[in-house]
Amino acid sequence: MTLDYDIIVIGGGHAGCEAASAAARLGSRTLLLTMDMTKMASMSCNPAVGGVAKGQIVREIDALGGQMGRITDLTAVQFRMLNMSKGAAMWSPRAQCDKTRFSEEWRHTLENTPNLYIWQDAATELLFEGPDQTPQEEFGKRLRIHGVRTRMGVEFSCRAVVLTAGTFLEGMMHCGDAHAEGGRAGDAASHGITASLQKIGFETGRMKTGTPARLDARTIHFEQLEPQYGDEKPSKFSFSPETEPVQDQMPCYLVYTRPEVHAILRSGFDRSPLFNGTIHGIGPRYCPSIEDKLRTFADKEQHQLFLEPEGRTTNEYYLNGFSSSLPWEIQWQALHKIHGLEEVHLYRPGYAIEYDYFPPTQLYHSLETKLVAGLYFAGQVNGTTGYEEAAAQGLMAGINAHRALKGEEPIVLQRDEAYIGVLIDDLVTKGVDEPYRMFTSRAEYRILLRQDNADLRLTPLGHKIGLIPEKRYAHFEKKRSNVELLVAFAREQSVKASEISDYLKSVGSEPLTQGRKLYDILMRNNVTFKSLKKVLPKLHRFIDAHKIDAEAIEEAEIQIKYKGYIEREKFIAEKLHRLENIRIPDDFDFFSMQSLTIEARQKLSRIHPKTIGQASRIPGVSPADVNVLLVKFGR
Repeated sequence: MTLDYDIIVIGGGHAGCEAASAAARLGSRTLLLTMDMTKMASMSCNPAVGGVAKGQIVREIDALGGQMGRITDLTAVQFRMLNMSKGAAMWSPRAQCDKTRFSEEWRHTLENTPNLYIWQDAATELLFEGPDQTPQEEFGKRLRIHGVRTRMGVEFSCRAVVLTAGTFLEGMMHCGDAHAEGGRAGDAASHGITASLQKIGFETGRMKTGTPARLDARTIHFEQLEPQYGDEKPSKFSFSPETEPVQDQMPCYLVYTRPEVHAILRSGFDRSPLFNGTIHGIGPRYCPSIEDKLRTFADKEQHQLFLEPEGRTTNEYYLNGFSSSLPWEIQWQALHKIHGLEEVHLYRPGYAIEYDYFPPTQLYHSLETKLVAGLYFAGQVNGTTGYEEAAAQGLMAGINAHRALKGEEPIVLQRDEAYIGVLIDDLVTKGVDEPYRMFTSRAEYRILLRQDNADLRLTPLGHKIGLIPEKRYAHFEKKRSNVELLVAFAREQSVKASEISDYLKSVGSEPLTQGRKLYDILMRNNVTFKSLKKVLPKLHRFIDAHKIDAEAIEEAEIQIKYKGYIEREKFIAEKLHRLENIRIPDDFDFFSMQSLTIEARQKLSRIHPKTIGQASRIPGVSPADVNVLLVKFGR
C-alpha cells in the first residue's frame, strides 16, 4: 500500500514547519514527516529569535506570510530592539521565547492547517524515477523525485519533496571522550538519506556545531549578577494586528569568565573532540565554542556570557557563549568558578554535534536541486546555521515546490528586495566553506532592506501568491496609505520660525531664521514626529484625524530622514539589475570560451549561473571575466 501526497516535507524543524505550512496553505496536499511531533521547530540551541540581520529575516518571513514572527510574538518572554543607537538600517529585533510554548504553538498551528498532514517516523530513503530508475517518461539526464520510504517500512509517493533534516543526517554527538549517535540531545540520528543521495551523484560534506550546558535556576545566585532587561516599550515581530507586544518580560543576566575558569578549561583541551581531531566537520566561525575563544583570544582574562531563561514555567537556563565539547567534569568544575554559579547544578553539559550537509551550489535559486526535479533542500542541509536562516529557506522551498506543481514560475527574491534574497543567492552562487550565518554586512543594499519596511517590500508579493489573507492585506494597505499621507503632509505643511524655535533649542538644533517645510525640519538630528506632535497642533490634529499609528509614524519618519541614502541605493541597484537581466543559456559550454580564465571556466561550468549578475558573484570570476561574458551575451 502506498500513500499519495503532492508534497512531502522531511523534518519538523524551523525550515520544515515553514515549508509545510506554506505549501499546504497554498493548496498542495502536504505531508510533514517528522521524527518527533512533540518538538516541532525545536529551539535546540538558544531560546531566542532574531538579532542582527536575523531579525530582519524574521520580519521578511512574516511579511511574505510565514509563521515564525507570529509564533515568536505569542511565546516571547522578552523583546529588545538592538542597535537603536545606530541608523535605522542596523535596527534589529530580538526576542527571548518560551522554548516549550514555541514548539507547542507551532504544533497547534500545523495540526489545524487545511491540506496538511503529519506522520511521525524517520525517512530512510528517497525514491526516484528517470533514465536509470523507472523510465516511464523521458527526463533527459535529470531524475525526478517519486517518493519517500520510512524506517517503519511505509512508502509515500509524491511529486515534490522538501528535505529539511537539520543536524540529524548521520548526526554524531560528542562530549569529551564520550560520543553517541544523535541529531540533538535525546533524539536519534537519521540514517539512509545521505547514502541514497550520494548514490545518484550528490556531493556531501560534514559540518559541526555546539551547544552549552543547561543550568538549574534554583542553584544560581541571581542577586550577584547583572540583569539585562527588555525594552521599556517592546515592539513585536509580526506585522499582523492579531499579535501583541510581550507583557511581563523576564530578564536575562550577564556573567563573566575569569582566569581560574580558563585554566580549568585549558586542562581539558587534549580531550576536546573539537581540538584532538575526533571531529572533522567545519564549525561556525561566528558562534565559537569556549575552547575556540580561549585559543583565539589567549590574552583575554574574561569573556562575557549571557544567562537566558528557557521559559516561564521552567528553571532551565541557557548559558549563551559557553558552547563546549569538553568532558562534562571539566565543564562542571569551570562553571563553578564563575561568579554567581559557585553552587550551580547542571541539567546537562554542553556537547558538539557533527552532521551531513550538501554544498548548496547544487541548487537552483528556487532551492530545487539541479540533479533531481522536484527535490528541494532547505535549512542546515544547505550549510546554514540559525533558526531564522532555516525558516526563510523552508518558506521559499515550500512556496516554490507548490508553484512548480502548478506550472508556475518560482519566486526568486533579488538581493535588493530582501535579506532572504541575499541568503539564497550567497548559498547557491558562492557556496559555503563554514556554516553560513547572515550579517548586515553581507547585504549591499541594507538601507533598502530595513526591518521596518519588510512589509512594504514583500507583503504585496505574499498577497499575490496567496499567503497573505484579505483581512491582513487590508491592514497593510491602511498602513501604507497612512505613511504616504504623513510624508505628503510633511512636504506640504509650512512651519513658522516662531512656532518651533523653542523646541529646536530643546533638542540641540539651530533655530529657524525663516519658515520651513515640516519635511525639511524632520531631516534634522533629534527631531521626531513624536516630539513635534506636542508643539505643532496642526500635526497633532492630522495624525489623530487619520488614526495614524506609531508603526506608520516611524516608517514615515525613516523615509524622510534617510531619503538621500535610500535614493542612492535604489539608483545603484537599478544599474546593477542590467546584469541580472542578461540571461545565460542553460546548456552553454563555458569551456569553449578560451578568453575566460581557467578558474572562471571551471567555476562557471560547475555552478552554471542563470545570469551575468549571478556569474559576477561567483568567487574566482574576475571583472575581466564578467566583461568577456558581457561581450558574448550582452548584445
